[in-house]
Amino acid sequence: MSIRETILAYADRQDAVYRQIALDIHAHPEVSNYEFFACERLSRQLTEEGFQVTVDVAGHRTGFAASYQSARPGPVLVFLAEYDALTGLGHGCGHNLFGATSCLAASALRQVIDQTGGEVRVYGTPGEEGGENGSAKGSFVREGFFRDVDAALCVHPGDRHKASGKNIACLPVDIEFWGKSAHAAAAPEQGINALDALILTYNGINALRQHLPKDAMIHGIVTHGGEAPNIVPAYAAAKFYFRAATVPRLEAVAEKVGRIVEGAARMTGATGSMQPYQNRVDNMVPTLSFDAVYGKELALLGHRMDPADEGCGIGSSDVGNVSQVVPTIQPTICITDGPTPWHSEASKAAAKSEKGLASIALGAKALALTALDLIEDPALLKQIKQEHQQAVANQ
Repeated sequence: MSIRETILAYADRQDAVYRQIALDIHAHPEVSNYEFFACERLSRQLTEEGFQVTVDVAGHRTGFAASYQSARPGPVLVFLAEYDALTGLGHGCGHNLFGATSCLAASALRQVIDQTGGEVRVYGTPGEEGGENGSAKGSFVREGFFRDVDAALCVHPGDRHKASGKNIACLPVDIEFWGKSAHAAAAPEQGINALDALILTYNGINALRQHLPKDAMIHGIVTHGGEAPNIVPAYAAAKFYFRAATVPRLEAVAEKVGRIVEGAARMTGATGSMQPYQNRVDNMVPTLSFDAVYGKELALLGHRMDPADEGCGIGSSDVGNVSQVVPTIQPTICITDGPTPWHSEASKAAAKSEKGLASIALGAKALALTALDLIEDPALLKQIKQEHQQAVANQ
């Protein structure tokens, strides 16, 4: 049996195991920093597959790093695994499939890595949807987990097979003000109104929108506005997302909003603060030749990959953080019979449908064979790395 045939046969043999894992995770939806069931389920399976697994890594208690290293030299390839759910909805983004697919891909490649040389890893990265200690890939990058990595691979559930596309950077922040409480009728002059400062900030951001680049967006909510109408609010808070096509533009937006916060504090006498409440999410940098390898392997498996959509998508994903430092692919794999709104009951149902479950083995095969191509063709890997470096420099 050839190396390729070994990978394909193993993915088919383990298909039922990973389908059940995906269904189990779908039935136990967990949000960022609380993916205990999913983390244990995936990391235990990888341990059984022969990987060395460490849980609680990069500052994320529900993150893991799994590795299997051949005695022969070769590239280090990482499969990225997501497994968090959406608050109040569950697995409406298909991350139950995402994590299972990446782990099966890594396990299939592990069957041949002793022959080919190199190292195969899986990074379990919590909180892609954001939330408490969310967007873990930023932590993995910051803590050096990609320092010796040659390339990263994953595939995301979607409504068609489509190449990796651009998405936008995002910075989630808490904006808070502290003032001084007082009786709103009897002694208002003794109070400092934190809510007034927050409202000035909100209105200032609205005024700023006219002067933002076309690819920049700001949206937010007030999370605390006071305790009672007859008490001058001593504390007020809001959460905002800043988004832009690139990190430098995102930082420029954040700087402008920071000045608004400072101005509102000066105007009211309150103390203001603007701080990120999770990792910044960087924009995705596609490497076209890397996606082309995946597209070729998908075609050999009987499926056609559409090109990425034109321009920059309006969503954000921390896979962008990884793409800033190593060549990365995240194409989409079809799990529906037509266009489907994501983060919805329809996409949640698709994530446990027969078509959704069938995507696990298909995606795992395409990813594992793509990784094999990079191992067996050092010139191809070198070309992809050079293209990636140029794409990062030109963004």
